[in-house]
Amino acid sequence: MPLRFGDNVSTAQTDYGTVLLDERGGAYWELNPTATLVVRTLLDGGEESDAAAALVREFDIDEAQALRDVEALVEQLRDSGLAS
Repeated sequence: MPLRFGDNVSTAQTDYGTVLLDERGGAYWELNPTATLVVRTLLDGGEESDAAAALVREFDIDEAQALRDVEALVEQLRDSGLAS
């Protein structure tokens, strides 16, 4: 399922990845370049498997590990209320 940030989440690209601001409580989240690649893929309509494939291509990592990492990130973003 594609990822969507809530209306209360602002994003900013940095030299080191992406910063998310949860405007409800003022909390900042910093996504490293790996997480930024995952989030961009999902926000562009890709599936979790597409994001994992992007990680494999970019970072030459094991596909199964990449998918686990993507799933974990998405779960954290959804559990925090930042994304649906």
